[in-house]
Order: sequence, then C-alpha cells, then structure tokens
Amino acid sequence: MKRRRILALVPEGQIPPDSVEGLSDQQVLDVKMEYDVVTALQNLGHEVQCLDVRYDLTPIREAVESSKPHIVFNMLEEFHGIAAFDQNVVAYLELLRQAYTGCNPRGLVLARDKALAKKILTYHRIPTPRFAVVPRGRKVKTHKRLTFPLIVKSTIQDASAGISQASIVANLEQLEKRVAFVHESTESDALVEEYIEGRELYLAVLGNVRLQTFPIWEIQLDTLPEGAPRIATEKVKFDAEYQKKHKIQTGPAKDLPEGMAERIAKVGKRIYKRLGLSGYARIDLRLRESGEIYVLEANPNPDLSMDEDFALACEAGGLKYEPLVQRIVTLGERWRAGIR
Repeated sequence: MKRRRILALVPEGQIPPDSVEGLSDQQVLDVKMEYDVVTALQNLGHEVQCLDVRYDLTPIREAVESSKPHIVFNMLEEFHGIAAFDQNVVAYLELLRQAYTGCNPRGLVLARDKALAKKILTYHRIPTPRFAVVPRGRKVKTHKRLTFPLIVKSTIQDASAGISQASIVANLEQLEKRVAFVHESTESDALVEEYIEGRELYLAVLGNVRLQTFPIWEIQLDTLPEGAPRIATEKVKFDAEYQKKHKIQTGPAKDLPEGMAERIAKVGKRIYKRLGLSGYARIDLRLRESGEIYVLEANPNPDLSMDEDFALACEAGGLKYEPLVQRIVTLGERWRAGIR
C-alpha cells in the first residue's frame, strides 16, 4: 500500500482534534466521523491535511494547489447550509481534475432528489412506495392511487431530517398540515408516499463498477411505544436518551425468509447502478410480512463513523474499519475525476 497525501474536507468547525480525551459526549459526537476517518487514515500511514468548508470554494482550490494531494477524502454532507449543494463541491473537484472519495456528482444529484430517484426506480420496475410530490407554494391534491396512511417528508433532506411520528398522516387534514410543515421547515418540496408497514432494513454497498454488498442490517423498532408507527424518525436515529429509553438498537437482520438476503443484495446492486452511484452507499428498504420488498431511498456517502450502521455491516461481512477506509480511498483513485 502506497503512502498518500490526503486532503480531508470536513464541515466548518469539525476539524477533529488529535485526541477526544477530555471532551464532552456532545463534543465527541460532533466530530465522531471526522475523528474516526482521519485517525484511520493516519494509522494506515497516510499524510492527512484537514480543511473545513462552509461556503467558499477558494480554500479548496488553494489547498489542492499547495499540497497537491493524491486524493481528497470528502466528508461534506452540505455546502453553505444546503444539503443538495454537496454535489457541486464534488463537481468542482472534477473541474480541478482532482481525485476524490465517495459518490460522483451525477449520482449525488439523482439520489439526493428523492422524487427523481423514485421516478428512475419506477421506470426500471424496482419496487418503491407509490408517491406524489407537492411543490412549495402548491396545495395538496388528492390522488386516487394514494391511500391513507401516508408518510410526508422532504424531497431533498436526508438522515431523517424533519421526520417524526407526525409524518404519518391518516386523513386529508393531517396531510395538508404536514405538507405545509415540510414546505416551511425544510424549504423544499414535500414527498408524499404510501406508508409501508414492515421491517426497516439497510444494505451497505461498496464499489464503482464491481459491487460488493454486506450483511443486511436492521433497525429494531418493535420496542417503540404502543401505537407509534414503526419508522426511523429523527429522534430514533439521533436522540441517545430516546434510544436508551425505548431500547432501540441496530444489528444484523435475523430470521429473514429464505433467499431474502440474496434478493435484497440483487435489488441493491440494481439501484446503485441505475442511479449511477460510485464509492459507497447505503440502501434503505422496507420488508412487508408478506415478503414484498420496497425501496425507500439510496444514501450515497453515508455516515462513516466506526460505530455506525455502514461500518458495522462491513465489519460483519469481514471488512474491518481501517481496511474499509483504505478501500474507499482506493475506489476514489480508481474512479478518477470526471472519468467513468
């Protein structure tokens, strides 16, 4: 393995310290992924320079020109506070002819726009919940093919942003209120889709052309309060006290029907290819008790923290954390900026 000069792009204020010793739990959480990735890169023998980015591309160009990195390790999930702008940073790296890790800009555009992604999946006959889009400033129109209960979310936000128990609506009045909430709180169009009752599963996928999948992961939602919809809300994913109170855990999916893991892996690879993804991604799915699979969304560049679902699934499949980080670097170098 060759020692590389790596420029790590992180969100503003999230350059990781040399050690997390003495930091509060919240301070550690704020830089967890950045610390884990940078530490792994250094342990692998790479020379790492960190640059925090908010709204100006100039520092990126200056850092690329001065340090001449072999590759940029991209850990940005937004730009100038807008999640959908992360693809523009990657496109800029391609204009600089600079190799980078993670997903290419076209894949980010297609996957980040949930409505567009669902249209592509539907065209390719990949099962996804029925849906409709309510643009900002427009009123809700009834759709005969959509029946309650429905779930309402932003078309562009990820990581369950804005999703709560109130996202599940059972009538037109609730639907109108929730659509208005999404429009106002996320400043984006609202995605209204059929609510699929069932198990929530995640599939980790790694690769550019030749794809590797890992053991199916599941978030256990059976311990949520009685009557609460089994959905991965923002609280479920990120509120440690709520997780502890309701014993919410993730881990390898158990007792899947025979052949289901293979079916999910096959569907996951199709999604990855149809959306033009590269590097690494997590595919989110729902599995009905009847055995029907529904794709919820694809998440390129998911959280790479050592103890998050993507890395844990890879480890369960035999790929430990530091080799995983190295594989992501290698995939980035092989992709090359702007060349498929």
